[in-house]
Amino acid sequence: MIPFLFKGLLRDRSRSLFPFLTVFAGVVLTVFLHAWLNGVLSSLLESTAHYSTGHIRVMTKAYAKEADQNPNDLGLLGIDTLMTELRRLYPDLLWTPRIKFGGLLDIPDEKGETRAQAPVSGMAVDLLSPDSPEWRILNIENAIVQGRVPRNRGEILAGVDLAARLGIQPGDTATFISSTMYGSMSVMNFVIAGTVRFGIAAMDKATVIADLADIQQALDMQGGAGEILGFFADDLYHEDRANAVTAVFNACHRNDPGDSPRDTGAFSPVMGTPRTQSGLSDYLDYVDVFSGVIMGVFVVAMSIVLWNAGLTGSLRRYGEFGVRLAIGEEKEHVYVSLQAESLMIGFAGAVAGTATGLAAAAYTQAHGFDIGSVLKESTMMLPNIIRARISPFSYVIGFLPGLLATFLGTTISGIGIYRRQTSELFKELET
Repeated sequence: MIPFLFKGLLRDRSRSLFPFLTVFAGVVLTVFLHAWLNGVLSSLLESTAHYSTGHIRVMTKAYAKEADQNPNDLGLLGIDTLMTELRRLYPDLLWTPRIKFGGLLDIPDEKGETRAQAPVSGMAVDLLSPDSPEWRILNIENAIVQGRVPRNRGEILAGVDLAARLGIQPGDTATFISSTMYGSMSVMNFVIAGTVRFGIAAMDKATVIADLADIQQALDMQGGAGEILGFFADDLYHEDRANAVTAVFNACHRNDPGDSPRDTGAFSPVMGTPRTQSGLSDYLDYVDVFSGVIMGVFVVAMSIVLWNAGLTGSLRRYGEFGVRLAIGEEKEHVYVSLQAESLMIGFAGAVAGTATGLAAAAYTQAHGFDIGSVLKESTMMLPNIIRARISPFSYVIGFLPGLLATFLGTTISGIGIYRRQTSELFKELET
């Protein structure tokens, strides 16, 4: 029976071509949008981890409550001891301290008077240690546009858009004005070693990168840091492992007394993941829900289209149904055969649509799509170049709407077979 139905679909394209094209288009969109959303989410997680939260982040409890404000007065002290503990307990992770800071960057002229000023957000990382993981994490060498990487104390990197706005070049002197962790004013001169383009609008337009030791001195944070970030060695975020490490660490430090007799644990270390500490939880949940909605919309829309197509086809095929019933075929068998036809069409459309959708996603994954013009005023850690990302699920996600839509459409439209009497079908056959 199956070969007979298959031959009928091939020979009578009027009843198979339109449903096939409908399924094909829907599956292409489903597969491509899934890969695209997967790429956006992966890019957001990757850039947020590299430039903000790490795969795991250690802060004081007080700092964690106001982490969005980067309150360095609530930062970690004595980080050498804590770093030793983290490297001993979790040697499979890369650990690095950072300080996020803000202030005013003043550019003097030849007479030493202010030529240009701009508020900046800065990130202090270990730039001068030969074994620092920051070079690979931040991809600093490849991000250099002009100048060179810092080699000495007192040298900083400036975002390329910030440098253009202030009119600074490598070798220029800049004065950084901020406040220490104790609230007093801090003024320190730096030399612009180079300009960098990270491909993230939020960083390129207002960020400076400095060595950790320089900012510790400038902010009076000797031996301290705002946070310690942990990265998995393969540079991929493993949520289950991160949650397990976080749970064990927090359980061990739950009753730490803190750094002073007056402290009730506010300055004891606490560990968190990007989902819990960066506000990404809502974004991740939103993407999951949105992906489900997209699939649901396509299934419903294609089912309605195919239902209408099935109704039209059923009207045209009433004569065929009359002949089949006249020779003794049961209504149930006719109905089931229509469903089998729909599954064949759905499978063929899903295969072709999946192949085409994956091809489009592969091209976008290789070449990317520049959305920098949309992100000019964005503060999200989202790269300007967004690439689709094909996952194993991308190969099968199109079959659900492809098969389900055709099956539902035929199931609904085919009900009309039971509403027709054999005598009526014979009359239609005679006409």
